[in-house]
Amino acid sequence: MPKRVDHQERREHIAMALMRVAAAQGLESVSVRHVASEAGVTTGMVQHYFPSKDAMMQFAMDTASAGFEQRITVAVDALGEGPSARDLVGAVLTTLMRTSDPGVAGDGRVALAFMAYAASRPTVAAGLERSNAALRDFIASQVRIAISEGLAPASLDPESAAVTLTALTDGLAVQMLSSNLSLETATAVLEAQLDRTFTSEHPRQESP
Repeated sequence: MPKRVDHQERREHIAMALMRVAAAQGLESVSVRHVASEAGVTTGMVQHYFPSKDAMMQFAMDTASAGFEQRITVAVDALGEGPSARDLVGAVLTTLMRTSDPGVAGDGRVALAFMAYAASRPTVAAGLERSNAALRDFIASQVRIAISEGLAPASLDPESAAVTLTALTDGLAVQMLSSNLSLETATAVLEAQLDRTFTSEHPRQESP
């Protein structure tokens, strides 16, 4: 009997090859020929699964996003039972930021390249914005929980806090990639902002 082809596995194999090319040579070097060579398949096979470069890029972005989500799940699970809103948000943002540490992985470089690629392509950018909006919504929901528990100032606007934290994380990631900002410094800056956001409304008084 002929071997059954797993088309999803082949698409993912090609997407991973695209990301390796992008991480090593930059997104401008991504072409059907380069990706096919990296994946060890024919250009015809790449074009069979992805009729355009945008289609290939979109699938690669989705694959990379799934990888981020998997690492975030591991980081959140490591917090144990009943983590605080601050710990949840911290785990998510630290995981996203760490992928931009050159000593950890090349994912951040690829993610940055994807963002630049999407900036001039509205259809590609739409999917990226949905992911970003979902992240901001998650952080805003955790800020609301913290406010309700007296673990964040009642005057704090959850949506603004979410934008501040995500923008800071993105900015730190770019600085780590482009300006040799260390992971330790970036982490300290992020932690300081998390402390300012998730500050108890009623600080505990020291016993005399």
